[in-house]
Amino acid sequence: MEYKVNSGIWGTMFGVPCIVADNLLKLADESQIKVLLYLLRYSEIKLTAEEISLNTGVSTDKVTDAVLFWQQVNVLSQEITTTVPSAPVKHEIKQKLQPAVPAVNPQPEQMAPPLGNTPLKTTQLHPSEIAEIVCSDENIAELFKISETLLGPLNPSMQNTLIWMYNYLNLKKEVILILISFCVESNKTNPKIIEKIASDWAEKEINTLETATAEVEHLNSARNFSNEIKSIFELRQNPTTNQQKLIFKWQNDGFPIDMIHLAYEKTVEQINKVSFEYINKILDSWKASGYTSVSDVKKAEDDFRKKKTSESVASDGYDPDKYKILINNV
Repeated sequence: MEYKVNSGIWGTMFGVPCIVADNLLKLADESQIKVLLYLLRYSEIKLTAEEISLNTGVSTDKVTDAVLFWQQVNVLSQEITTTVPSAPVKHEIKQKLQPAVPAVNPQPEQMAPPLGNTPLKTTQLHPSEIAEIVCSDENIAELFKISETLLGPLNPSMQNTLIWMYNYLNLKKEVILILISFCVESNKTNPKIIEKIASDWAEKEINTLETATAEVEHLNSARNFSNEIKSIFELRQNPTTNQQKLIFKWQNDGFPIDMIHLAYEKTVEQINKVSFEYINKILDSWKASGYTSVSDVKKAEDDFRKKKTSESVASDGYDPDKYKILINNV
């Protein structure tokens, strides 16, 4: 559907700053937009909060809040010709932002996050504070714009998360976008999850295109490996934390999927249930024996079987239970 302005109704016109349409529409609510339009329309007239409220349908309290909002993002000046009371908000904003969001993004050596246990974000910025940051930093404005194409409309929580990752963790814009893309592909778009991954990246000093891309490849590989294990084990729910640790261990040890599948089958045959610990013992025993593939295991079984068959012919004392124990080393 296409939209076109009805130019026939244009008479006397008034201007709206481009920054409002370009950067602030998504941050301002309905009452703030109404108040701004009314103030711009009657910019040469001294207005009261009651008059604005009467003509816009916005309560006087919200009129006051709206004026403060537009003052904080520098659309309206503090000397605006209206009797709506103003407050010394600039100093308060600076103080609130200082611990978590510096006014200027410093160099990495000036803003390195604490390693080992990077704390998650606790401060929630007010929409007017977010708007001020977006207006003063082109990188954050672009980060918001591109992130919105990946995540859809950004809610205040996600806006806070993006600013925190950029200004506090000091992650580069392109690194944050790679992280966001990975989270979208993994269906992990909760801000808290994104913050946890971002903290992990900061601790690992993953802050270049190369290291971020390599980390995403590693995480995708781990996710795909885990999904394969879940499939062959016929799990109906995601692995527990301890089970996931064993899956990562098997991947790091280099066990191929078919080898893990064989260990799974032997486990079910012997104890009639899926036990990650039992499977892990079988795999560890195979690794200690130098077996790196299913063919290695089956060859060892065939050699053992032939040897025992030969011994049983000579002594007639072949014990199949001892064969199972020796093969599985459990």
